[in-house]
Amino acid sequence: MPNIDKATISVHCHNDLGLAVANSLAAVAAGARQVECTINGLGERAGNAAMEEIVMALRTRSDRMPYVRGVKTENIMRASRLVSAITGFVVQPNKAIVGANAFAHESGIHQDGMLKHAGTYEIMTPESVGLSNSKLVLGKHSGRHAFREKLRELSYELGDNALEDAFARFKDLADRKKEVFDEDIVALVDDELVRAHNRIKLISLDIECGTRQARARLAIEVDGERRACDDVGDGPVDSAFKCIKRLFETAARLKLYQVHGVTGGTDAQAEVTVRLEEQGRTVNGQGADTDTVVASVKAYLNALNKLLVKREKRAPSALSA
Repeated sequence: MPNIDKATISVHCHNDLGLAVANSLAAVAAGARQVECTINGLGERAGNAAMEEIVMALRTRSDRMPYVRGVKTENIMRASRLVSAITGFVVQPNKAIVGANAFAHESGIHQDGMLKHAGTYEIMTPESVGLSNSKLVLGKHSGRHAFREKLRELSYELGDNALEDAFARFKDLADRKKEVFDEDIVALVDDELVRAHNRIKLISLDIECGTRQARARLAIEVDGERRACDDVGDGPVDSAFKCIKRLFETAARLKLYQVHGVTGGTDAQAEVTVRLEEQGRTVNGQGADTDTVVASVKAYLNALNKLLVKREKRAPSALSA
């Protein structure tokens, strides 16, 4: 092709055969200088080439592919978690670079090799993608200074008021959990940030469930007005969601309800994603708590708050029409 040297060649690969990253790197080696990719490999069908895998492959094997990249790799993990929270698509534990097990070593021979020389089984460091070197870091006796330093280590900078609110929630969490991990703190802070300006807020929730019919007693605040409900349902989550619908009427339909544990153990925080759809508007809400039902209610209310924001943004155009 004449004058091809004057053009920037781009590569755009899908992962139908699990080769999107490999084909993208092959294209770079052949002269492409732009790679179209997505965080966590999101995309239609089997997804697109994963940005984090391409970037870290270029960084790790710069001896074979000495190309300049503008990505700050230390922000990869936080970006991955943000995209996962917004979209509701959980990253699989064995996902390269950003999976929960990407830097975990369980077998004895692996652990022995890691203790003798980290490079035995890790061709990149956890810190290079934004992971802390330590897993268990804070507990119920940790103070504000240690908490602030941990937030900075996790790339969070909070103002004094936000820090006080986050620290109070951390102390409450530390009283309920034996061990507090980095993932717990990330979930806690993200949960705090998304609720900073909510119009609908959770006040209290009591659940009766087991072999008998589940019953929920819920109190929420809507624009400063307290509302309460007592209802039964097919399980604790269903009864709680029925209360929300009674206290805040909406035509929104539940399209997705998803739960996963932030860390391991029976005292792990549950992170819940709720997707609501109303008149063509779709939103995802997130909630985290050691109680799965509380996390579910937080996620549902978070989604409703996002719908309220979308309604307000659409109102001016509707009036002008």
